Amino acid sequence: METNYYKHLPGKFKTSWRNHYTGQNLSMVRVACLVFLLLNLVLRLLYLIIPINLTRAENFPGFNISNWVFIASGAVFYIISNLLAEEYRKRKKATAIMALFVFVFSLFIISCGMFSSFVATGDPRNSPTLYLIALAVISVLCVFEFYETIMLLISVEILFTMLLTLSHASPAEMVYNQLVSMVLLGCFYLISRYFFSSKANYFLQLNEINEKNQEIERGSELKSQLLGMVAHDLRNPIAAIESVAMLMEMDDIEPDTQENLGFIKASCVKARTIIEDLLETARNENIIEFVTHKTELNKIITDIVDVWKKHEDTKNIELISYISPAYAMINHEKFQRVLDNLINNAFKFSKENSMVEIFLDNKGPDTIIEIKDNGIGIPPGKLPIIFDPFTKAGRNGLKGEQSTGLGLSIVKQIIEKHKGKIEVESEEGKGSVFRIALPAWDN
Repeated sequence: METNYYKHLPGKFKTSWRNHYTGQNLSMVRVACLVFLLLNLVLRLLYLIIPINLTRAENFPGFNISNWVFIASGAVFYIISNLLAEEYRKRKKATAIMALFVFVFSLFIISCGMFSSFVATGDPRNSPTLYLIALAVISVLCVFEFYETIMLLISVEILFTMLLTLSHASPAEMVYNQLVSMVLLGCFYLISRYFFSSKANYFLQLNEINEKNQEIERGSELKSQLLGMVAHDLRNPIAAIESVAMLMEMDDIEPDTQENLGFIKASCVKARTIIEDLLETARNENIIEFVTHKTELNKIITDIVDVWKKHEDTKNIELISYISPAYAMINHEKFQRVLDNLINNAFKFSKENSMVEIFLDNKGPDTIIEIKDNGIGIPPGKLPIIFDPFTKAGRNGLKGEQSTGLGLSIVKQIIEKHKGKIEVESEEGKGSVFRIALPAWDN
C-alpha cells in the first residue's frame, strides 16, 4: 500500500476522491454528533437523578457548564450535518462549506477532549485520556488532505497553548504539557495519514477495477457486434456458392466433378453451421430481455424426442420421467436448441443403434434433466474446458462430423440465462451424462 504522508492523492481520481471522502466525512460527522449529544444528555440525566454525588465531584462547576455547552453545540452540529449531508446526496459534489464544517467539527471535538482534560486535573499531562480519545476518534473517522491535517495540528496546538496560559501553569508545567501534546499530535498525524492512504488506495483500486470492467464490457459488446456482422455478411456468398453447385449438378457432369460438387456443398453446410453458431453466440451475449414462459417439461421434451425419432439413425431415444407434471420457466426456442445440441452430440459420439436416454427428475428446489449416452466418452483432460467458447475440446464425430467448438458454450449461455446450471460426467469408453438443473416452478 502506498502511504501518502506528505502529499496529495495523485492521478486523475483526485476530484472524485475528494467528493467521495467528503460524503463519507459528512456521514461520520452526523453519527459522531449524535453519539456526542447522547453521551452529554446521559451525563445531564445522571445529574438530575443523583445530583448530590456529582456536585461533590472535584471541579464540578466546570463540568456542569461545559456539559450544557456540549449539549447545545452537539445539537447545532447535528442539525448542520444533516442539512449538508442532504445537499451532498442531491449534488454528489464536495463544496468548500462542507470541508470547512468537517474541519470545524473536528477541531471542536478535539477541543472538548482537551478542555475536559484541563477541567479534570488542571494539569492535562497527568490525565490526557480524553484529549487522546478525541484525537484518535477524529483521526479514524475523518479523512483530511495533507494541508488540512497540518492546519488542524496548528489550530489544536494554538488552543492547547492558550488553555495552558489561562490555567496559569508554571514554565516547567508548560514544557512538560507541550511535550505530551506534541507526542499526541504526532501520533494523530501518523494515524490520520495512514487511514487517508488506506482509504485512498482502496478507492483507487475500486475505480481502476470499475474502469477495467467497463473496458471489458465495451470490448465484449464490440466483439459481439463484429461477430454478428461478419457472420451475417458471410451467409449470402456461401448461399450463392451452394446454389451454383446445385445448378451445376442438374447438368450431365463427370464423376470427378460430381465428387467435387459434393465436397463444395458439404463445405457450405459446414460453413453455414459455423455461421449460425457465431450468430447464436452474439445474440446470446447481447440479449437484454430474456423472455420465458411457464412450461410443462414433459410435453416440450416429448415433442423434441418425437422429432428425433423420425430419423432412422436417431430413433433410439427415450424420455424417462419421474415427475409429472414438471414446470419451469422456459424460453421455448432457446431451450429446444439446448436439447437438440446435446442430443445431437450424444448420437454423434455413439456407435450406430446406441441408446440415448433423457431423464427428468427433481432434486430439492431444482428440476433435473439428464441426457445420457453410451458413447466414447470425454477424456478427463478435456472436461474442464468443454464449455469454453472455441474450445480445443471439440472433436470430430464417429462419422466424421466436424465441431465448431461453440455448441456447448452456447448451451451453457442459454442455461445460465434460465438461471440454471449445466455439468457433465463422463468416462472414456462408457459414455457421458449432461445434467441440467433448472429452478422448479410450483405446479
